Amino acid sequence: MSKNFIYTYLKMKKFITTVCLLALISNVYSIDAPDQVKMVLAKQKLYAGQYIGALTIYKEVLQKYPDDAVVLYYVGYCNFQLKKTDIATENLKKALATNKDVKPETHLLLGKIYLSEEKIDEALVEFNTYKSSVNTKSAEMEDVDVFMAHCNNAKKMMLTPVDVKIENLSSTINSKYDEQTPCISADGRKLVFNTRRPETTDSPVDIEGDGKYFQDIYISNWDTINKKWLPAEEVPGNVNTPAHDACTSISPDGKQIFIYKNDISDNESRGGDVFVSKVVNNKWKSPESLGKPINTSYWEGGACISPDGKTLYFISERKGGYGRGDIYMVKRISKTEWGKPVNLGPEINSEFDEVGAFLAPDGKTLFFSSDGKGSMGSYDIFKTTLEGDKWTKPVNIGFPINTVYKDGPLVISADAKVAYFASERKGGLGESDIYMADLSNYGILEKDGKKKTDTGLSILKGTIRDGFQGTGIAAVDVQILDGTGSVVASTVTNENGEYFITLKGGVTYSIKVVKKGYKTATETVELKIGKTEPFSLEKQIMLNKEK
Repeated sequence: MSKNFIYTYLKMKKFITTVCLLALISNVYSIDAPDQVKMVLAKQKLYAGQYIGALTIYKEVLQKYPDDAVVLYYVGYCNFQLKKTDIATENLKKALATNKDVKPETHLLLGKIYLSEEKIDEALVEFNTYKSSVNTKSAEMEDVDVFMAHCNNAKKMMLTPVDVKIENLSSTINSKYDEQTPCISADGRKLVFNTRRPETTDSPVDIEGDGKYFQDIYISNWDTINKKWLPAEEVPGNVNTPAHDACTSISPDGKQIFIYKNDISDNESRGGDVFVSKVVNNKWKSPESLGKPINTSYWEGGACISPDGKTLYFISERKGGYGRGDIYMVKRISKTEWGKPVNLGPEINSEFDEVGAFLAPDGKTLFFSSDGKGSMGSYDIFKTTLEGDKWTKPVNIGFPINTVYKDGPLVISADAKVAYFASERKGGLGESDIYMADLSNYGILEKDGKKKTDTGLSILKGTIRDGFQGTGIAAVDVQILDGTGSVVASTVTNENGEYFITLKGGVTYSIKVVKKGYKTATETVELKIGKTEPFSLEKQIMLNKEK
């Protein structure tokens, strides 16, 4: 079934569901033939994620059969998917009150609603009732044990909160509509996110889907003088279209936005693929597909790039995974070529859904969201760290960043002092809002979560230029050496000769610049530590051609 998890992006499943007419008729034997056909059509729409279209048909049938428990269940289910939980609850309770031909899933769905409303004990009652009313195989198929684990996790984590302060970013960023997937540059000065607010009064809506406005990408810049975000605006350039457009990340240097596109009218993006847009003169160019082997005929999205620009992480539902959406990584071969994608393995990817990947500026801590067994409910934010060539077991980053509601994706600044994340928790301006978490007392990058002095990073950036022409040189190898002469980091300049890298502050480094046909250059820099925001040092280096 298609899911609507926008954290980034609108995720629509890329498969065709076959509806079995005989099985459906057996569930609605009290309904006459013409309405049985309507039920089949409604279920086809439901499986396609067209909840409004499905609900319209179900309501027509309900007028004729107001006490049919099966129809009441599906009316409740569609309203649940449309976030109208009050109406969903009303219909589900009516279904239970009929006490005739009640679908066991009615208890399951009611339990999900109670969990989403923090009525944890009531949710457990419904989950247990469902589990006792079906056979073991059916219970496993519906993941009822996972939902019960969510309840128990929520109880435990709410008793042991992590020490953070959470703030809604207010109407400067958020609106009464849906805001998702905050993406922040490493210097903390660009915030890109997705919103379903209308551009104009006659903006189109997703009529068959959920009836909301189509998703667009917006941007806000940090006011360095007044220390606040400026009012968000539609990202300038040729990025947004009349269909769904969603950013999944911004590169650490703030010069690339990775985008998820799913436009049924566009052959290149139909079904969901990863695109990239680059900024030129403060305007974003038309997104270009990353192509194979990253994009396939299956669903792909949720892409982010490592700080050195050499590795891409993304989500895919291609064959060979461990669950619904899995996290993959792929190494860059050249400017336009990528290697073979590698699944991060069963330690990271569960039989459930992993989404919204973000690699921290340290280049080794990966944040993502999952609705697996370790969640408090729906999607929670987890972290894993690359130690050597292996990823550690994912850890839930805790309450109150995570709640029983959908939480994530999450991004952090280079100095690890603040995090930004999306959440559907109560008290926001709309369905989902973007929040900021003050990490002053929470070592989010540390194993034990304890804050240590200056655990964040600083930024070193600049341009490598031709000493004679003064133009930027592409594909220059930039190596960063410590006091012992060991290479601690490296990167390659982009097509404009620019480099960008995050490093531990409070250290003196040597920059070694190597390019065939040019004399090797070495420069020494002192990278300081920022007090209130990430420290950034810009270093320009000239290369002279070999004679």
